[in-house]
Formats: sequence, C-alpha cells, structure tokens
Amino acid sequence: MCKRRYFMVHVIRLFGLCAILLIVVAVAPQPVVADSHVAFALDEQPGQHLDIRYGKRVVARYMTAFDPERWDETARPYLHVMDATGEKPITKGLGGLFPHHRGIFIGYSRLRVGDQTYNLWGMGSGAQVHQAFVDQQVGPDQARFTSLVHWQTKDGQPLLEERRTFVFRAVPAPELLNVEVRSELTAVAGNVTLDGDPEHAGVQYRAADELEKDATLYVFPTEDNDPRTDPDLAWSAMQYVLDGQTYAVVQMNHPSNPKQTIWSAYRDYGRFGAFPKAEIAEGQTVELQYRFWITTGPLPERQQIQARYEQYASTK
Repeated sequence: MCKRRYFMVHVIRLFGLCAILLIVVAVAPQPVVADSHVAFALDEQPGQHLDIRYGKRVVARYMTAFDPERWDETARPYLHVMDATGEKPITKGLGGLFPHHRGIFIGYSRLRVGDQTYNLWGMGSGAQVHQAFVDQQVGPDQARFTSLVHWQTKDGQPLLEERRTFVFRAVPAPELLNVEVRSELTAVAGNVTLDGDPEHAGVQYRAADELEKDATLYVFPTEDNDPRTDPDLAWSAMQYVLDGQTYAVVQMNHPSNPKQTIWSAYRDYGRFGAFPKAEIAEGQTVELQYRFWITTGPLPERQQIQARYEQYASTK
C-alpha cells in the first residue's frame, strides 16, 4: 500500500512538472525566424530605370533613360543607392554641384580612340547609352543583372562596348547595400586608352548634394596613407551626414584591377573613387571590378573593413 501511494505521488509530481514546463514554453519569448519568403526582385520601368528590391524595399535603382533632348539628365546610366525606407536616394542625381556626378558611376575624361580624344566623364563629347539587359538573376540571397552599354560620340558613332554587371547580396541592418560592380570594356573602333586624372576618371561614388560638407571624412587602410600618392590602396572609405543620418561607404579595389591605381578621396562634397588607367587593343576587353559596402551609422573599424576586403579579394 505504501509503495502504491509513493508511486502515485511521483506520478502527480511528474504531471505537475510537465504542466509547468508547457506553460513556460507557451509564454517564453520565441526566437525570431527569418522570413523565407523575402527575396530579391528586379522591377523595370522600360526607358527609365530598374529597381532592385529586397522584399518590399527598393535598395537600389539603376537609371537607364537616354534622350538626346535631355542630354544633361540622361547622358549616362548610373546606380542610385536608396535609404533605409527605400523611398529616397542617398546618392546624387541631376543638378547640384558638378551635375555630371551621379550615384555609382564610371567615366573617363580623356578617352583616346585612335587619334581622337573624347570626354566621357563630363559627357561633353559623347554619351553612355544603355541598350538592353542581357542577364537578370534573382533569389533569396542574391540578385544580379548585366546592362549592355554603348559608349558613343554625340552623333552615335561607337567607341566602346561595355557589359556593366551588378551583383547584390542580402545584408542585415544597419547595412544598406553590398554590391559588386564589374565593367567589361571592349574596344570596337580602334585601340583605346582609358585616361584622365583621379578627379575626372574611374569608378566613383557621389553622395547626395544636400550632405553636410563639414561632416564628411575619409579613412584608408593605414593612418599614414595618402590617396594622392599611394598607388593601389586596397580600399577607401567615406563617412557623410545627410538629413541628420550618418552613412558609411567603403569601396574595395579588387586585386585583378589595373596596377598603379590612384584614388580621389578627399572632397567634402562626397565624391570619391578609384582611377585605373588601361590600354585596350581593338577587339580586346579589359575588366574593372569593385565592391561597395554601404551602411547606416559611422564607419566600421579598420580591422573590420580589412577583413571584409580580404574576403572580397579572395574571389575571382
């Protein structure tokens, strides 16, 4: 009888303990599970732009319009980076100081083709015209597209054919964007020299014109780096303030890029980037590739940027 009573007491205690555990599990905070339905998407407005969306938010916008009647506005395609709401660019469009500076863009002020020289930085003697998207891929973690761009004279004569590829990867907040820019430039009208100077050539980023100039600062791999004289910096970074929000932009220089690259990274109005020179024989192609890592908030520590760079540099 005593054994039976002892057994019943333990059964009751066991059921009581299970009930308590069920209650605790029911009311305890549950871990947040990532939404497996969130993915990248590409939304084109033909003749205007291509939106890159992650879930419902526009993270970037590739501007594709070209109209000879709106030359200053449409003479080059470029990439806008959008703010955390997806509603407003944090990069520059038309107007403001140096109207030809636009978002993430590429150009050369001394583009020599044969015995002629053209300005396809300020776009005074030619245009870069988006022709078509020749590749588009989207998924939960990555999106990519390739824009076929003709570099041409004002009267439409071809100078270069470019395949400009963007690869976007999903990032956690407070990061805004992780995008690789790859430009394959093919000489189609004679031997080509990509030339200019660090202020007027290369692959560069221009912050929105309304930034607070006094708050702009730059950081390099070491304290004593001088972008004006030190070639082939692995990366350069800028911090700026726009509408009260601080943003950080890191541009990474892939080791496969042309050597003796000099950087322009000191202007308070928020334009910076790499200036690689190159020679392209007719029918041949040169590839330029960079990664832009953009976050809200102040710049990460140098060690963190360097670690990100080393990961990028290990890719092809």
